[in-house]
Amino acid sequence: MHTVRRKLVSVLFQLFDLALMLCSFAAAALISLHRRHPGNSPLELLSMRIRLSSFLIFTLIVVVWHFIFESLHLHDSKRMTSRRGEIADVIKAAMLGTVSIALAAILFRINLITSIFLLAFFGISTTAAIAVRVAVRSWLASIRRAGRNRRYMLIMGTNKRALQFAHKVESRPDLGYQMIGFADNPAAVSNEFRRSEYQLVSDLDELPNFLRRNVVDEVVMALPIRSFYEHASAIAIVCEEQGILLRSLSDLFETRIVRRKTEEFEGDYVITYYNGMLTDGWGVIMKRVVDCFGSFILLLLLAPVFLVIAAAIKLSSSGPVFFVQQRLGLSKRKFFIYKFRTMVRDAEQMFNQVEHLNEVTGPVFKIKNDPRVTSIGRILRKTSFDELPQLVNVLRGDMSLVGPRPLDVRDYELMAQSCPDWQRCRFSVKPGITCLWQVNGRNSLPFEQWMEMDRQYILNWSLWLDLQILFRTIPVVLKRSGV
Repeated sequence: MHTVRRKLVSVLFQLFDLALMLCSFAAAALISLHRRHPGNSPLELLSMRIRLSSFLIFTLIVVVWHFIFESLHLHDSKRMTSRRGEIADVIKAAMLGTVSIALAAILFRINLITSIFLLAFFGISTTAAIAVRVAVRSWLASIRRAGRNRRYMLIMGTNKRALQFAHKVESRPDLGYQMIGFADNPAAVSNEFRRSEYQLVSDLDELPNFLRRNVVDEVVMALPIRSFYEHASAIAIVCEEQGILLRSLSDLFETRIVRRKTEEFEGDYVITYYNGMLTDGWGVIMKRVVDCFGSFILLLLLAPVFLVIAAAIKLSSSGPVFFVQQRLGLSKRKFFIYKFRTMVRDAEQMFNQVEHLNEVTGPVFKIKNDPRVTSIGRILRKTSFDELPQLVNVLRGDMSLVGPRPLDVRDYELMAQSCPDWQRCRFSVKPGITCLWQVNGRNSLPFEQWMEMDRQYILNWSLWLDLQILFRTIPVVLKRSGV
């Protein structure tokens, strides 16, 4: 598809999304008004007067809606974007748009916008936007398989990674790519490439001339940047000048990190490498919202339980109600964790007397029948009620509801002496009250498996995974598994 045609399609898509938004707004308004005025017909509801102020506010909402969809690049070409990724972006945009409408309702006191309206609007707009995009994707895939809407691709490099990418592209005829060939220095051509059916159409020095003379829509950079920086930079400039789309497979570092993203900072583009979670972004914001809301509600509901436990601790043994200890959190920041005290007052001073009784492997300390634990403390530990004050840590932002369990300073110092670096990736996220280790055996699992579970959580993190762990924690606590 030519540049002008792509721009035209993008504009049409923008107009179509705005039309969908208007229809969703109207449908949600009818649903909301019908619930408030059940006797009125839809025509009577539509005949209600619209004030100028309401029209201006609605225009502002439309502009914000358009800005949200544009900021998430939902009108750009999605040829090489997965369907799941595009649907996730649509849901994010619709959710942000719905939140903006809710804020407008609060600021301007719009009676029409109720909770029913917001639910209806979010459901209708999300469903409609996803349905349209799935239909467009299916239509485009069918015409590309028929040989239309083709894009001609050239790959720079003949290494294993370049060949693997070419195989992946050719295995997806629905993407509509035609492989022109490869460009590389003849001396650098790999034996695997020579055995393949692909063609070397140009060397790197002549590639600018090749791009000037031939139809090329996209160039894929698969050269190792460190070895071919000058060639790569020259080709990038040529592609920019000729308006040829440039993609890059090259990594500056030979890492096994599974995710990366590009950000713009003061005119420079910065590539960010990360595991499964970033310190900012929509997902992490929602995680924090869940943490704040969940911990606040639980603290309110469990306030009577806190009072009963505090009284039981005070009546059963001397000492404070809460056990406060320094732990390591995000990026090894130190914070004080709160728990209900389950041991005698001088338990930490008695550590040397029981250290030889440790029953777990690795740089951690656990005893199933610790002689320092009080009678009330055993009940609290079996029910995990001793962990409840950590909800305060969650509300403060030191911890999350879900995340790797925080290590104390002593355990980390032992860990630093003997453990491989990959086990320290657990410090790239906030520690949590519950985690995969908690719901998969807890103290019955060896230390290495515990660390591996934390690593898998970070690499595969999502809000859905957090919710699964939270729901699985309830039966584990009730069954007292791994305690």
